[in-house]
Amino acid sequence: TRKGINMSSPIMFEIKDQIGWLTLNRPQAFNAMDTDTMRGLSEIANQCSCDKTIRALVITGSGDKAFSAGGDVPSFANDPESVDRLLMDMTTYLHSAISRFARLHIPVIGAINGMTAGAGLGLMACCDLVIASDAARFTSAYTQIGFSPDGSTSYYLTRQLGPRRAKEFFITNRVLDAQTALDWGLVNRVVPAEKLQEITSELAYMLASGPTQAYGQVKSLVDSALSETLESQMELEARSITELSKTQDGQEGVKAFMEKRPAKFKGC
Repeated sequence: TRKGINMSSPIMFEIKDQIGWLTLNRPQAFNAMDTDTMRGLSEIANQCSCDKTIRALVITGSGDKAFSAGGDVPSFANDPESVDRLLMDMTTYLHSAISRFARLHIPVIGAINGMTAGAGLGLMACCDLVIASDAARFTSAYTQIGFSPDGSTSYYLTRQLGPRRAKEFFITNRVLDAQTALDWGLVNRVVPAEKLQEITSELAYMLASGPTQAYGQVKSLVDSALSETLESQMELEARSITELSKTQDGQEGVKAFMEKRPAKFKGC
């Protein structure tokens, strides 16, 4: 089954077998995000937040050159007098999208098919799991044009890389290859480029058939762990596991365990 917003440009989005597939679709511009793209991301993030039939989301880029080169830099040069307003509009849409994607109660998978820079890093970093092609490359590029980070990159990369590496990454614009990104904790897994779609699909289908509410609670607990105390975090854990024990999936999981069979989760 397929449904959803289909945008030939600049984003393609479809829902198939309870999986949302979002593809940045400006390959001629290395999937750089202009205002229309960022507005589209915000709309799709809102749709995913409200559509309870979606049980996993994949975000990727079209072509084999880039996931996303970040913001559309040529548009910054069109009118220097109003570039500040342009950036305010762009970040409004992009930050809304990233905030919603990050807080979805479903797993979000980033399938990184090539160069990832600038705001593309933020769109990748807000994903829960990231699979990268062995041809992928990662760089900040903000200070290269005299700008500073946006799109959640200073938030996520500081947490994922640590302050020392985050500062080096942003200030020097060092380019990381896929293996270094894996070693640094920026991605979860590196796979051969020709296997990226296949492996991503396998993971997405596995997650879409899993206990969706439990995945959502895992996301919330990991996110809160960096700001809560030990005791307050354990209280959140207690409330979460207690709540899940009364869901259909929680009860099915226990029953399947006792009956020594695979659980059949419905996401509720």
